Amino acid sequence: MHELITPAQMYQMDTAAIASGITLELLIDRAGRAVAEEITRRFGARKTVVLCGPGNKGRDGAAAAECLKNWGWPITISNNIKGAELIIDALYGAGLNREFPQTLADQINAAGVPVVSIDLPSGLDGVSGHPRGACVQAALTITFMRKKLGHVLLPGRNLCGEVVVRDIGIPESIIADLGVSTFENTKQNLPSASTSGHKFGRGHAVIVSGNALQTGASRLAASAALKIGAGLVTILGEREALQVQATHLTSIMLRECTSPKDLKLVLDDKRINALCIGPAAGVGNATKQNVKVTLASGVATVLDADALTSCANTPTQLFDWIQKNPIRAVVMAPHEGEFARLFKDIAHSSVSKLEKARTAAKRSGATVILKGADTVIAAPNGHAKINSNAPPSLATAGSGDVLAGLATGLLAQGMSGFDAACAAVWLHGNAANRLGTRSFMAEDLLPHIVP
Repeated sequence: MHELITPAQMYQMDTAAIASGITLELLIDRAGRAVAEEITRRFGARKTVVLCGPGNKGRDGAAAAECLKNWGWPITISNNIKGAELIIDALYGAGLNREFPQTLADQINAAGVPVVSIDLPSGLDGVSGHPRGACVQAALTITFMRKKLGHVLLPGRNLCGEVVVRDIGIPESIIADLGVSTFENTKQNLPSASTSGHKFGRGHAVIVSGNALQTGASRLAASAALKIGAGLVTILGEREALQVQATHLTSIMLRECTSPKDLKLVLDDKRINALCIGPAAGVGNATKQNVKVTLASGVATVLDADALTSCANTPTQLFDWIQKNPIRAVVMAPHEGEFARLFKDIAHSSVSKLEKARTAAKRSGATVILKGADTVIAAPNGHAKINSNAPPSLATAGSGDVLAGLATGLLAQGMSGFDAACAAVWLHGNAANRLGTRSFMAEDLLPHIVP
């Protein structure tokens, strides 16, 4: 049940269900009862006002009101919320095609009582996750069969409060026929070690270090790659940088590498199967040339931070390097600023974050991790996932370096670019949740990474 649907797909689903012999009235009755059941699970009987709009969401609200009334609740269907102790928002759902009035949203949100929204909070766009005009702030949102994109993209995720998905009897075959290509990111199965295997069987990951004063980011990435299961991890860099690295590391190997020519010689060893370049690698032509050599080698690659910025003036050239070997996995992990440098037109377009990431992946030929509180992972073939387990505490220096290392370590173990990116993003959020503090240093994440 991890598909994320659009409002248009919801209408397709409803239409197909009705065509199969399930009446609209039955679907509305089931939806209303599901809403009533979820409300009674959380609240005792209290004075409840149901705000009903003109469409099917309003009919769902009326059906919920009938159930609650039969169960002894004091229910009013009204536009007047004065004296309400609970508000059921059944005004406008996914079909809203105009701006929701600010005055009405303010009235509901200022009532000081819990608001339960059916389908989506009124005013929330089910595709972009952004309000159309104003929006109701729900404590609980009850939707049916599958979440919509707007339930997980920000700010929609926050406006929905708790989201509950209820089955109202639409056959799974109908959902399968929708051809959904977007999913909520969840825990994945990771590569398992063979009892007869050896360290090279788990892959050899390489991380490119920055200069002697910029070693921490690559160290975080290397530590994460090792923690997630890569058989060997090596940091490459200039001797002065490696001398700093040596004072901090034990299980991670060090190898001198001072030029693109050196890097090519390193990557001639085909046991090395994943490389990360970017975390504090330095912005400039040297990093750009290292990116070129890396992509030409055919090794699975994570491009992050300075690697992306170093190529920002010639993005088409970077994409050409990537697409010369479409079988090889490439993962790019930009934050929004780095994304805007590489994809200026996409970044400033009015489409959703999901569509920005999806378009960038198709254009570049790489799996794109567009980072943020609602990180989107998109593959060149159009498949995408939206992550929802990341706490606010991940917004700290070095956090992205850990994420890059996780993706590199998973690539080294043979995961595809898309699967490695999705697993890395989920594990990253899970580690922060396990840490369980309001703030932390990025290195605090490492002990909490659980494969």
